[in-house]
Amino acid sequence: MMQSARTLRRCGQGGAFSRWMSTSAIPSANPLVNVERREGFAIVRLNRPPVNSLNLEMFQALDKTVEELEKDKTIKGMILASANPKIFSGGLDITELYQPKNHRLREFWGSFQRFFLRLYMSPLATVAAVEGHSPAGGCFLAMCCDARVMAIGKPVMGLNETKLGIAAPFWMKDVMLNTIGHRETEKMLGLGLQVDAINAKRIGLVDEAVELDEVLPVAESILQQWLAIPGHARKATKHLMRHATAERLRSDLKGDVDNFADFIETDRVQNALGAYLESLKKSKESKQSKA
Repeated sequence: MMQSARTLRRCGQGGAFSRWMSTSAIPSANPLVNVERREGFAIVRLNRPPVNSLNLEMFQALDKTVEELEKDKTIKGMILASANPKIFSGGLDITELYQPKNHRLREFWGSFQRFFLRLYMSPLATVAAVEGHSPAGGCFLAMCCDARVMAIGKPVMGLNETKLGIAAPFWMKDVMLNTIGHRETEKMLGLGLQVDAINAKRIGLVDEAVELDEVLPVAESILQQWLAIPGHARKATKHLMRHATAERLRSDLKGDVDNFADFIETDRVQNALGAYLESLKKSKESKQSKA
């Protein structure tokens, strides 16, 4: 616990760990998103086993959840976490992309757009508590928050879409560019890189790299720093910093859906996704045969 104490002091909230352990919580009944309301903030946990993959229904549940929190005058901030400490989110649900029905594909992408805009521009102060792996869309959700805390060890995060034969849309690129700069974004996106917590902190992808049991307490510490700023000033500054990125997508939502659907439905992308799903199937069968 000495490391926890040092980290919490460094984050400016030495009492956060004790507050974390003692604060009561009221869980929600939403099967895909668990919500715990605490004093002045909420913990929102992704809860879609096995890997919190992001499908249409998950995006809709997340969007509704954050909208409700924004309307709650007692809630000023949010920690985005996972109900499974081994995985933050496995990213977009590949089954939404492979051999899709066109209307479902378009609805799915539209739901992703809407939740991105809500989370990225939310008046709430937001911190991602990344305890487990966070590839692709999982990494993107974390980047949409105001700050990120990641567990040291095996977990990795990054936008690895190119390895699946997919190019990230411009707004995902823009968010990463705003987070880690042009050259690091060029390498991360182009090579489909994923990095551990130490390297994620080195390039600015996360704000703190801590032991697993420290992730949530430190996330609260950082959240309290954001909440200590007068709300009107914090919200205005967030809008100033992020408005241009969000507006670039808002100006042509349908065009982005059209471009995405046209790209995903090409033979080369479908073949790449099919090969990826087949590799996952073989890997699972191999593990089962060895068990």
